[in-house]
Amino acid sequence: MQVGWLSKRLKRARNFYLGLVVVASLFFAIGNPLSVTAENPSSLPPPKVHPLPPSLAKLSPDLKAGDYFDQIQSTPVGYLIWSEFPIKVYLDRPPEKDDSSASYRRFQQWTEAVLQAIADWNVYLPLREVKDIQQADILIQRLEPPLGRKIDPATGRIEIPRARTAQTRYQFYSTKTDPPLLSTRMTIQIKPGLSPTATLAAIRHELGHALGIWGHSPVEADVLFYSQTKKSPPISTRDVNTLIRIYQQSTQLGWPLAKS
Repeated sequence: MQVGWLSKRLKRARNFYLGLVVVASLFFAIGNPLSVTAENPSSLPPPKVHPLPPSLAKLSPDLKAGDYFDQIQSTPVGYLIWSEFPIKVYLDRPPEKDDSSASYRRFQQWTEAVLQAIADWNVYLPLREVKDIQQADILIQRLEPPLGRKIDPATGRIEIPRARTAQTRYQFYSTKTDPPLLSTRMTIQIKPGLSPTATLAAIRHELGHALGIWGHSPVEADVLFYSQTKKSPPISTRDVNTLIRIYQQSTQLGWPLAKS
């Protein structure tokens, strides 16, 4: 009964606040785009477990607090795990000019909220801002996420979901290294015009997805709670426990691709 209740609530909330979107092509050339499905695994590396990042290895999970690992989704290549650190982050910033306009101040506040969220997650996985978008593992855009219209196969009608305030999507690609590695690029879009508190809550949540927590918590006190809340909760022990369990799983990401 609890699973059914949660499933219904997740369905109702999915278009209200946060979106998880998967695409398999890249917007710019950081490597060779890959379309990865369960049907084309031949060239992919076998799934293996990476060493636990030192920043997570030094932590002792609080077993009493629990986690929500059972809510985390895998992908055709396994769990979304980073194996090279620091993870490089590029974010939109206001132009460097002397501007006292209200729109400029709002852009600055948006950037400050993003930087705060990066600092919060940096405690658990090393993150570093980069100025070159081509180098980024995670791209954070000050941009309203698309509505993502789709056709209901039962009725043939176009469904227009409610507006999202934030969205994260991933793309697979092969690196230009020798040997090439199977890797991923994360793109986060955060709607402009949110209050600083709402922006901070949204980016904390979306960065959790980008770092590997590809799912939602049913507990409101967790950053990865499935719906919007009035407060901006800090990263919880349950969030961290879930992150640790994810990084103990096998994945094909970060391993060399088979030679053709």
